[in-house]
Amino acid sequence: MELEMAADELKSVLNRLRRAQGQIAGIIRMIEEGRECEDVITQLAAVSRALDRAGFSIIATGLQRCMAEGGQAAGDRDQMRARLEKLFLSLA
Repeated sequence: MELEMAADELKSVLNRLRRAQGQIAGIIRMIEEGRECEDVITQLAAVSRALDRAGFSIIATGLQRCMAEGGQAAGDRDQMRARLEKLFLSLA
């Protein structure tokens, strides 16, 4: 499945990923500085949520595309559904 997203959807996903990238750099600094475990875990949880949201956004776009391509053969739809379900569950 190719990643085909509208410009605004792509921008949103990229912004989430860049924000997560910055948070990860911050977490590395926190660990290097010996910050409190609770602070580090809080930031790790925030990064995890940001990455999940980016992944779910990408999957939602795939679902929209599948629904828009309703004229596909039943076997193709079933295969695409199985692939999207596998991707979704990989983030769960």
